This record gives sequence, C-alpha cells and structure tokens, in this order.
Amino acid sequence: MTAATPKGERRRQALVEAASGLFAEGGFDAVRHRAVAERAGLPLASTTYYFDSLDELIIAAVEFHGRSELANFRQRLSSLPEQTTDDVLVEFMLDLLVGEDATDIEAVLLRYERLVATGRRPYLRPLMRVLSTELRELIADVFARSGRDIGSDRVEELIALVDGSVVNSFIELKSDPRGVAARMLRSALSRHA
Repeated sequence: MTAATPKGERRRQALVEAASGLFAEGGFDAVRHRAVAERAGLPLASTTYYFDSLDELIIAAVEFHGRSELANFRQRLSSLPEQTTDDVLVEFMLDLLVGEDATDIEAVLLRYERLVATGRRPYLRPLMRVLSTELRELIADVFARSGRDIGSDRVEELIALVDGSVVNSFIELKSDPRGVAARMLRSALSRHA
C-alpha cells in the first residue's frame, strides 16, 4: 500500500526507518510489527496499514538501509583524492564491505549473518541483486578515481577475497575480521599493481 497524503508518507517513512534501524542492530529477527511500530512511535496497526506483509516491510527496510550506506559512500568517494595509495583503497573498501567500526566484532558478524540469511528469503533476491550491482559499480568507481581501471571480474574477486577472509576470521579466538581482510586485500593489490 502507499500512503496518499503527506502525513501518510511521513508515517510510512518513519516505519521504514525504524525497521531499517532494527534490521541494522539485530538482523531479520529484530524486524517485527510491534518493535517497528514502537520504535517509530506509531500504533501497531500502522505496520499492516502501510505494508501488506512483514516481508514487504523487510524489503523496504533492507532497501532503505542498503541505499543509505551506498549514498554515504558515494558522497565519501567525491572527497577521495585521485591517485590514492593502496592503503586508502583498502580502508575505503573495508569500510564499505565490512563496516567502519573495526572494533565492533558483533556488528561485523551481524552484517555477514544478514548476507547469509538473505539467501533464505527469496523475496529479497531481486533487491539484493540490484544493491549488489550498485556496490560493485561503486567499488569500480573507487578504483577508477584512484587511477586504476579494473574490470568487473576483478571487483568480484576482491569482494570474494574480503568476504571469505572475514568469514574465516570468525573461527579465531581473538577474531580480527577487518585486520585479516586488510592483509589479504593489500596482498592482492600488491600482486596486481
């Protein structure tokens, strides 16, 4: 459903933003009608008035979250100096793929749990394909701005390297997913300089 009035649009947007926040903090299980309504400061019935199902609300939350992150990084890209060093590239990519807070292991773990859990939600696949394409394009733009033109296959390879490094680091007693991914990414970039 769509809200036909400005007030309705504001309410719908408040629900999306509330659901997005819950999603970022606790994954899919945190997005529940009651929790979303409470966070948005709206009646419980508003979640079913503005969204036909919980799945539809989750799609809106995931899209809002993903697009907000991508917009943030596009803005950061505009301030990225041209001819950047490998270290700057690595940090930018890790902020984008792993998260900006290197000390918050729970946030990194939750980020990857959300990615894996998306596979069990077929209704999200079309949106995730779109967001994934935009993410790969943004990474290619980062490299292009730094004076390195890389192909889509190389972008896929670097994303897989980071994702694999992060997931494998979770089994360590003192996990440092960002540090492990940084080492792997620096090594890969130096081999293809």
